[in-house]
Amino acid sequence: MTVSHLTGSSNGVAPLSSNVNALPELTPPDRRAEHSRFVQRVRRRYPDELGCLPPGEPVRATMQATLSVLVQRGLPMPAALRVLRQLVLERLVVLDCEQGASLQAVTRAVTELAEIALDAACELAFKELDELFGAPRHVNPEGETVRAQLWVVGMGKLGARELNVSSDIDLIYVYDHDGETAGNAQGRNRISNHEYFGKAVKHIYNSVGETTEHGNVFRVDLALRPNGNSGPSAVSLGALEEYFLVQGREWERFAWLKSRVIAPAACIKAAGALALRGVVLPFVFRRYLDYGVFESLRTLHRQIRDHASKRAAGNPGRANDVKLSRGGIREVEFTVQLLQVVRGGQFPELRTRPTLDALPRLCRAGLMPQTSADALAEAYRFLRRVEHRIQYLDDQQTHVMPTRDDDLAWLAATMGCANVCEFLHTLDAHRELVAQEFDTLLGGPTNGGCNGKGCNGKNGNSADDLQNVLAQLPVAFAAKVAQWREHPRVLALKEDSRQRLVRLVQRTGAWLEEGRVSEEAALRMADWIEPLLRRDSYLALLQERPSVHERLLRLLGAAKWPARYLLQHPGVIDELASQQLLTDRFDAAQFEAELESRRAALHSTGEDDEEALLNLLRRAHHAEVFRTLARDLEKVLTVEQVADDLSAMADSVLRLTARWCWARLKNRHRDEPAFAIIGYGKLGGKELGYGSDLDIVFVYEDEHENAGEIYAAFVRKMINWLTVKTGEGDLFEIDTALRPNGNSGLLVTSFQAYTNYQQQRGSNTAWTWEHQAMTRARFVLGSVALAGRFDEVREDVITALRDGCSLAREIVAMREKVRQAHPVRGTMFDVKHSPGGMVDVEFAVQYLVLLHSRTHPELRLNTGNINLLRRAEATGLLTPGMGEAAAKAYRELRQIQHRARLDEAPTQVDAALVAESATAVRALWHHVLGAASGTSRAS
Repeated sequence: MTVSHLTGSSNGVAPLSSNVNALPELTPPDRRAEHSRFVQRVRRRYPDELGCLPPGEPVRATMQATLSVLVQRGLPMPAALRVLRQLVLERLVVLDCEQGASLQAVTRAVTELAEIALDAACELAFKELDELFGAPRHVNPEGETVRAQLWVVGMGKLGARELNVSSDIDLIYVYDHDGETAGNAQGRNRISNHEYFGKAVKHIYNSVGETTEHGNVFRVDLALRPNGNSGPSAVSLGALEEYFLVQGREWERFAWLKSRVIAPAACIKAAGALALRGVVLPFVFRRYLDYGVFESLRTLHRQIRDHASKRAAGNPGRANDVKLSRGGIREVEFTVQLLQVVRGGQFPELRTRPTLDALPRLCRAGLMPQTSADALAEAYRFLRRVEHRIQYLDDQQTHVMPTRDDDLAWLAATMGCANVCEFLHTLDAHRELVAQEFDTLLGGPTNGGCNGKGCNGKNGNSADDLQNVLAQLPVAFAAKVAQWREHPRVLALKEDSRQRLVRLVQRTGAWLEEGRVSEEAALRMADWIEPLLRRDSYLALLQERPSVHERLLRLLGAAKWPARYLLQHPGVIDELASQQLLTDRFDAAQFEAELESRRAALHSTGEDDEEALLNLLRRAHHAEVFRTLARDLEKVLTVEQVADDLSAMADSVLRLTARWCWARLKNRHRDEPAFAIIGYGKLGGKELGYGSDLDIVFVYEDEHENAGEIYAAFVRKMINWLTVKTGEGDLFEIDTALRPNGNSGLLVTSFQAYTNYQQQRGSNTAWTWEHQAMTRARFVLGSVALAGRFDEVREDVITALRDGCSLAREIVAMREKVRQAHPVRGTMFDVKHSPGGMVDVEFAVQYLVLLHSRTHPELRLNTGNINLLRRAEATGLLTPGMGEAAAKAYRELRQIQHRARLDEAPTQVDAALVAESATAVRALWHHVLGAASGTSRAS
C-alpha cells in the first residue's frame, strides 16, 4: 500500500491523496491500541502497575487513588506522578481507539492529571522551602501578617480544560504580594517573597518537567510569562498589572483569554485567586468593540504559518500538520478567539475558555451562522481526535501526519473510516471548510482595502497620501479631507491608524465616483468620525468591514439625526455587520434572555456591580434602537411598526430594570415586588418615537407595615437607573406627572388609592384631562392579579356615564390650552398643533371613547387612534368614509413628523402639501366637537 503526501493545491490546503485501488477495507482488529509503540513500551515496562488504575475512564478520584497506591509501593511522589501519567495515557489509548471514548473524556482526563501533578508539586515545594526559609508573608489591609500565595496559571488548552495527550503545558506563576519570609526554625535564612517563589518554580519544574528514568509528567513552557524567557519566572500581581498596562501586546490577550488558576487546589477552594481575575479581564476584554485585533491576529497567524513553512522546507510531510497548517486546529481556535476578544468586552456571555463551548455562544449571539458553528465544531473534534492518534503512536508532541502506511491505516481505522482513502478525503474536507471560514472572517492582508480606484495598497506618509487622494474626491468632501492634513487628532494617530483613515477616504472616494453613495453622506461620515479619531477601533472596524462602511454611508445619507445618535453611541455601528439587520424585528423575549445571560456571565466573574449593569442595559438598548433606525431608514418598517418596536423595547427595559433593582434593594421584604407600572401617553398607546420620554405611574398593593417606604425607595432606584447618565449615556427621561395629584402627589401610591382617585371616590379625584389620558393607558408590568384589576379600573373610568356637552366643552377647552402653549405663526402648517393636525385627531378620539365606549364596547380597547377611528365609523358614530379618511390623514401627518425629526427639520410645512389631510381632520373635528368649538356638530 502506497500513500503519498501532495502539497500546493489551488486552495492552499495540502491534500492527502492515495492510490484508491491499493487500499484494503479496514476491520475492528486494525483499531487495536497495541499498534501504538508507546502502548507497547508501557505494557512492557509497567506490567505490575497497570492494574493500579481502576477500570473505566480515568477521573480525578481514581487518579488520586492510583497515585496513593504508587506512593505506598515506595515510589517518591515525583516518580509516582510520572508512572501515573504512563498508566493514564495507556488507558486513554484503549478507551479512545478501541472503545470510541469522547474527545471531552480524553482531554478532561489529561487536564485533571496536570492539575493533580501541579498541586502535588506545589505541596512538595512549599514544604521543603518553608523548612529552609520560612513561609512567605505580607501584611493584609487589616494589619495582620498572613501567608503570601503563589498561583500556578494554566494557559492555552490547559486553562481551557482541553489538553492534548502528549502536550506540553504553558504555565505562568503569579504571587499575590511582595514581602519577606519568616525564616527557618532558628529565625535565619529570611529571603524576599520574590526569591522564595522563584525557588518554588524551580522545585515544581523538577517534580513535573524534568526527564528521569520514568520520563516526565509534562514538558513545561514558561515562554508566555511577562517579558518571555527574559522575564522573572514568578511575577507579582502588581507587576503583572503594570506589565499589562504598559507593555501588554495584542497576541498576549489571546494567550490570557484561556488562562485559569489550576494550582494549588487550596487557593482555588478558598477563592483567593479571584484577585487575578480583576487584573486579567480588563486586559483581555476591552470595553469597546475591538476590531483593531484583526491585524494583530493576521500578523500572529502569518508568523506561525511562516514558521511552519520553514520547518517543512526539505520535509514535505510537515506541510500536513493538523494543527498549524492551513485549515488546521489553530485556525478554528483563532476564528473563535478573535470573535471572543472583539466582542467579549461588551458581551460577557462570550467569555468562556473551551473552543467547543464558545462556538454555540457565538451562534446564539448572532456572530456566526448555526451551520458554520456546527461545521467548525465537527471539524474541530475530528482534527483533535486525529491529533491525539498521531501522538498516541510514540508519545511525541507532534501534529504532523505519519508517513508509514501501517500508521496511516491505524489512524483511519481508529477514526471509524472504512479505509485510508475515506479518512484522507474526510480530513481534507474538514480542513478546507476550516480554511474557508477562517478566510471569511479574517481575510488576507488586503482585506478592508478600498476595492476601488486610487487604492494602491502601499504604505507611505499619511499626510501625503491624503493629499494625493484629494484630486479623486468631489469638491466639498475634498475640502473636508484637506483639513485633516494638519488636524491635531489626525497627526496624533499611530501610523497604522493613519493608514486606515487614508484607506477609508480612498474607498469612500471610489464609491462616490461609482455613484454608490452620496457626497452628503460622505460629509456626514467625516463630521461623525472626526471626534472619534482617538478611538481607532472604529477606524479598524470600518476598514475590516467594507459592508459596514457602505451601510453606514447609506444610513448617514438618509437623514441627519442618525449621525447625532451615532456620535453619542458610536459602538452601535457594529450592528450594521449583522446579516439579519434588515430582516428581523425586535424580539422582546430574546432581548431579555440575552441580557439575563450577560448579567449571569458578569455575576460569574464578580463584575455585576451597579455601574456594569447600568452600562449593560444602555448598550443593549442603544443597539436595538439603532437596528430599528436602520430598518426605518431602509424603509423596511412603517412608522407604526417603528413605534411598536420602540414601545416594546421600553417595556423590556422597564421589566429588566424592575427585576434587577428589586434584587438589589436593601430593604426588600419579599422575592417579587407587589407593584405595577402603568404606561400613559405615547408609551401607553405604543406610539413611542426616537428619544421619547416615558409617562408612567407606579402603584403597589402590599400589606407590609413599611410598604410605602419600601416601594418609594424601589421607585427612586428605578428612576435613577433609567435616567442617570453613565459613560454609555442614559436610557429614558421619566415623567410621573400623571400620578394622582400630579407632581405634588406621592411618587408611588397604593393601588386602592389610585383606584379611588380615578373612580371619583372621595374629595380627591381625577380631572377630565386625566380621564382623557386614561384612554391611552395600559398595564406595562406587574403581577397578573394587578393587571386584571387595572383593566377593570380603566374600563370603569372610560365607560362612566357622562354628559356629552359638558365633556365636549372641557375637551375643547383643554385643546385650546394646548394650542396656546404651541402657537403656530405665519402661514405654515404644523403637523401636530395646527387646526387639522394630529392633536385634533387625538382629542376627537378621546372624546368618542369617553362618551360612547359605555354603549360601544369595541371602543374600549387601547388599540391606537387609527384603529379606533375605523371602529367609530363602523359603529355609525362617524359618517361613512370619515373615519377612514381621518385615519389616512393621521398616518400621513405622523409620517411627515417622523421624517422631519429624523432629518432634524421643522415639523411646520407648506399648508398646500397637506391640504387633503388637514381637510379630513377638520371634518372629523367639526363632526365630533364642532358645537363645543362654536360650530355645528352632528350628534
